Amino acid sequence: MRKNMTYDFDRPVDRRGTYSMKWDGPSLMESFFPGIGECEKEPLCVFTADMDFQCAESIREELQKIVDRNLYGYTGLAPTAEVCKPYYDAVTGWFKRHYGWEIDPETIVYTPGTVNAVDIAIKTFSKEGEGVLINPPIYGPFAMSIEGAGRKVVRSPLINTGGYYTVDFADFEEKAKDPNTKIFILCSPHNPTGRIWTPEELRRMYGICTANGVVVVTDEIHGDLIRKGETFHPMATVVDGKNLVSCTAANKTFNLADLKTTNVVIRDPEMRAQYSKSLGFTFPNIFTIAATIGAYNGGQEWLDQVRDYLDGTIDWVLDFVKEKMPRVKIRRPEGTYVLWMDFRGYGLTPDEVNDRILKKAGVVLERGEMFDQELGAGFQRICVPTQRAVIQECFRRMEEVFEH
Repeated sequence: MRKNMTYDFDRPVDRRGTYSMKWDGPSLMESFFPGIGECEKEPLCVFTADMDFQCAESIREELQKIVDRNLYGYTGLAPTAEVCKPYYDAVTGWFKRHYGWEIDPETIVYTPGTVNAVDIAIKTFSKEGEGVLINPPIYGPFAMSIEGAGRKVVRSPLINTGGYYTVDFADFEEKAKDPNTKIFILCSPHNPTGRIWTPEELRRMYGICTANGVVVVTDEIHGDLIRKGETFHPMATVVDGKNLVSCTAANKTFNLADLKTTNVVIRDPEMRAQYSKSLGFTFPNIFTIAATIGAYNGGQEWLDQVRDYLDGTIDWVLDFVKEKMPRVKIRRPEGTYVLWMDFRGYGLTPDEVNDRILKKAGVVLERGEMFDQELGAGFQRICVPTQRAVIQECFRRMEEVFEH
């Protein structure tokens, strides 16, 4: 693997023609974004949480080894198998080096994607009609998974104080004490608000849930993508973990979204057996295994440069909005690479805000209502991991339609 590489994240990467949900046009996105075909300008797509950056060279090298063999048969994973040791060493080594988290390989359950992992947890640890607790505004597919499984969405809204979101612990405890509430899904770092929960907040949420027989499921896949000076704590490093299902992945960190590299860590043997039974016969493909090894073993240099680049882009956005669009309120996120933007200062309806952004400016964002119908109204989410010039063009277009 190469050392001391410098990556150029300003260099455009053409993803069209690769079945990209983000860039392959209205034919793929019309159902998600009604009206995208009516854009007055060529759409700039910054709505989905993947990166327009080429991956770390260490990932390409590991994948190339597979391609060179030109064989793509069935694969398997078992923590006790010697042939699988490189995979488990890569995964556990990453979390030990970065967070002091000692993960027993036998507690890892591979799952094809984090939404799927959460979906399996919902079906494993609750029954139809029972409640699953979330903190809106929150990643939309969680509520979709809950409702799709015939469970009840239990909302404990976060408190928004000038763009800084905190848990309403009185409401949270009241909802957790309901005998019908069986699971709590925690987004950590939080999507879309960008909060990194403190150890004290994590312990308090876990303690309330455990005391009331509520299983805690954490989505921690943005944990490596934090701002300079911030610290992320996996929940398993600050609690006993006996009532915990931790969803980890290289997906967001290393831009491997479509390789579905989710590893679920479940310390309790009985819970792990139940989860594995619900999951069924599932193994990663050979590219997933290779990419995960390449990412965790050789991707640190790339990640350091990505984080610096993202910090620079976020700084540019905050400065631009403060000067040119002061009625838009954005707080610097502690983690993730998304910005949660409050457009309510313009006094427009959510539909009017969306029409200006999508149809007039040709900027494709995610409406706030996708994260909660009530708390997201008037908000928009942008994902910034693309070339900085693209983000700059997005905001200049939005300034034109809102300020002129």
